Amino acid sequence: MDLFHILVAMHICTGAVGLVAFWIPVWSQKGGSRHVKVGRVFTICMLATGTVAVGIATTTLVSPLETHPKLDDAALVRGIFGWMMLYLAVLTINLAWYGWSTAVYKREHGRNWEWRNLVLQVLVTIAAANCLWQGYNLQGWPMEASLMMGISFVGFATVATNMWFLMKERPGPKDWLLEHIKALVGAGISVYTAFLAFGAVRLMPEAALNPALWAIPLVTGVSIIIYQQAKVRRKPSAGRRKRSEDVVAAE
Repeated sequence: MDLFHILVAMHICTGAVGLVAFWIPVWSQKGGSRHVKVGRVFTICMLATGTVAVGIATTTLVSPLETHPKLDDAALVRGIFGWMMLYLAVLTINLAWYGWSTAVYKREHGRNWEWRNLVLQVLVTIAAANCLWQGYNLQGWPMEASLMMGISFVGFATVATNMWFLMKERPGPKDWLLEHIKALVGAGISVYTAFLAFGAVRLMPEAALNPALWAIPLVTGVSIIIYQQAKVRRKPSAGRRKRSEDVVAAE
């Protein structure tokens, strides 16, 4: 229990910084110094928060009712606050690392094909499959079981789109940026979901698993991804701008 409480305190500290830092790179000028510096802080916080969450989920799996005394069903606690939290933690680490690497290696796409990126895709696939299986076997809690099974497909979709980009031999000039936006906003969705849902269990346990609560960060995050990616697609690439400038100069 001492370890559990220490991990929760660490999780709150790193997660809170990340929750605040998230909005600055989202709305600041892309590529500007503020975007880069605060984006780095956000990425580090997400990696730390996800890593600590793995420890929290593990202690919950070992001692479900001791770590969550307000709930009285060990199977439910292990499913939601153990297996599903473990899955979301691995997913957050995956998205943060992948999103960071797409920006760092934007001019050297082949370097994205490195062992940590690949291992994380495998780990998310395993964690998502386990979340799906554990939800399927959760007896007596149909809404919670459906939540576990439904959210597992986010992991499958994440790995599929990540691998689609990683396996491209010649990505388009904007592909790395589209993936960067998807991954890091996705990490923000994951950590906001965890703070709203898993944090609520201590303040209002009856609302912690309410689908409406889980939908808030998902809808907000997906809207941000669609908006920001649309802006990137509308903006002409450097090559197109240069050709347009040459045409104007020639005229």
